[in-house]
Amino acid sequence: MRKYVLPIFLAAIWISLSEFFRNEFLLKQYWTDHYVSMGLVFPAEPHNGAVWGLWSLMLAVSLFIIQKRFGFWPSVGLTWWMAFAMMWVVTGNLAVLPLTILYFALPLSLLEIVIAAWIIRKVGGEKV
Repeated sequence: MRKYVLPIFLAAIWISLSEFFRNEFLLKQYWTDHYVSMGLVFPAEPHNGAVWGLWSLMLAVSLFIIQKRFGFWPSVGLTWWMAFAMMWVVTGNLAVLPLTILYFALPLSLLEIVIAAWIIRKVGGEKV
């Protein structure tokens, strides 16, 4: 059980903390300014945070499953593509993505997935 639950749980915690730090401390002003320019209020209610927590858990589970099938780097690339690149295409298409954040979000999201994949491998007892 420890081989499955603990790596997923710890990776989900890392992803949640990474997302929170990036979006609440580093990029918050970009988000809020962009939403104000559209006449909207940036969604920052507690239930929004809970949904992002669920998203983090789903991402950790997905990464865990993908790593069982593929190697470390292929799983990092595939997971990043499915979680971030596709999300940015959709949010960009809806015009709710401030494109300037991508200068920061792209490398930080890659780092987020690399560390989450490392946590899953290390805590799960597999070679890194």
